[in-house]
Amino acid sequence: MTPLGAIVFFAIVWWLVFFMVLPWGVRSHEEAGVEREPGSPHGIPYRPNLKRKALITTGITLVLLAIFWVVVDYDLIGYRAFMQQP
Repeated sequence: MTPLGAIVFFAIVWWLVFFMVLPWGVRSHEEAGVEREPGSPHGIPYRPNLKRKALITTGITLVLLAIFWVVVDYDLIGYRAFMQQP
C-alpha cells in the first residue's frame, strides 16, 4: 500500500467511523435533567463530547488501517487477481 493510499483509506474510514460513534452516549437536556436555553431546539444534545468521540474514532481507524495494511502487504486476501484484466 502506498502512503497516499493509506491517507485516502484513513480519511474515508475515519468519517465512516465518526458517524457511527457520534450517537454513543447522547442525551438530550430533558434526559439529563437540565433546563435548556430559550430558543434552542428540543433535541439538541447535552454535552456531545466531540473531542472524546474524535479521539475514539482516530483510535478505531488506526486499528482498522493497521489491519488493512497487513492484509494488503502480506497478500492475505488475493485481491490483485481480481483486478487483472482477462
